[in-house]
Amino acid sequence: MSKEQKLAFGIDIGGSGIKGAPVDVETGEFLGERVRIPTPENSTPEAVCEVVKELLEEFDLPADVPIGVAFPAPLDHGVVLKIANLDPSWEGRNIEKLISEATGRTVYSLNDADAAGFAEVKYGAAKDTDGVVLLATLGTGIGSALIVEGHLVPNTELGHLQLDGFDAESRAADSARTREDLSWEVWAARLQRYFSHVELLLSPDLIVVGGGVSKHHKEFLPLLDLRAKIIPAELRNAAGISGAAAYAADRARHGRKAGKKKAKKD
Repeated sequence: MSKEQKLAFGIDIGGSGIKGAPVDVETGEFLGERVRIPTPENSTPEAVCEVVKELLEEFDLPADVPIGVAFPAPLDHGVVLKIANLDPSWEGRNIEKLISEATGRTVYSLNDADAAGFAEVKYGAAKDTDGVVLLATLGTGIGSALIVEGHLVPNTELGHLQLDGFDAESRAADSARTREDLSWEVWAARLQRYFSHVELLLSPDLIVVGGGVSKHHKEFLPLLDLRAKIIPAELRNAAGISGAAAYAADRARHGRKAGKKKAKKD
């Protein structure tokens, strides 16, 4: 693999900040300082694309470097299916086409939880793990990523499984623990119910737990009794950027075109 082929650029779009860095896709390491620009208060597609363009202009990148974008919504071939953390006008728009038109570069996109899961398999806690890997991010909700033999199954949205008459994340996310002031033991019982159900459906070989609460993993992971090994994520804040870059490099390497599906408004 040549030097240029080893390089991709990862962008992590969030509700408060848009972050990016060049990434060595063999190691997952940043090849320059990460740049962060606040997400515009009026976070329309046009405003966010302008910030992404500004961010990319901070770096001297070859024209053919693939750009990967981790985005806080489920995506169907680049088309935003629904949106929670940015302006509602994103729904139905093709993020790959919009950013490509704004920057003149080839862009590949994926859900932010998928990016984190892909990064953990390539570079982090699940590196060199065969079979089925599930990443679950425990935060405001429950994000999920499913990787089978190194291949991402996108948009799993397993936090929205219905359990005992509830959306699973409404009771098992870290936000439920803090909102209800649950002890680690009580919250772990809810996680046990959730992960046991997911294990029944998917039979993962490894479960990786991410989100800010994962730094307290010793308080709750040992309380869980599952067939699969369950471990904390390793990459934390770097996961979105590294995963987006690795995904873009993978798609570019295999000749899969970006932005093929037509959006409602584009």
